[in-house]
Amino acid sequence: MSLAGILLGLINIAIVVAIFMLVGAVIVWGLSMMSLPVPATVQKGFMVVVGLIALYMLVALLLGMPTIHLVSSAS
Repeated sequence: MSLAGILLGLINIAIVVAIFMLVGAVIVWGLSMMSLPVPATVQKGFMVVVGLIALYMLVALLLGMPTIHLVSSAS
């Protein structure tokens, strides 16, 4: 695997984590607008899940294993 491939993979992982964090922030914001606070334990649990997904993607990148493909390319 080339250095460019690893760099692009790390950027991809960062983008996925950023999207998950944005979705979580929008959910927390929306619930706070409706006066329904999200407990801190639920927020920490969400952070743990996002971290585990990032770890899975990082290990898959380093070992050259495919991650879950939602959209497959036609070959």
